[in-house]
Amino acid sequence: MPRLALYTLIVCVLSVAAAVISFVRGSWLGIVWVLLAGLSSNMTWYYLKRHRAGRGGSATG
Repeated sequence: MPRLALYTLIVCVLSVAAAVISFVRGSWLGIVWVLLAGLSSNMTWYYLKRHRAGRGGSATG
């Protein structure tokens, strides 16, 4: 797994946890965390597909 995909996956998991905690506490700030989770999830899939296609040679892009 490419390093950037791993980092974005970690961000996705942490933002989902933050969203759950925010909603449990009654804060509507959880919506921002859900949006961040969606963005980081898409970034994870992008980096995984790019790596599988053989274009992921360098870690910086």
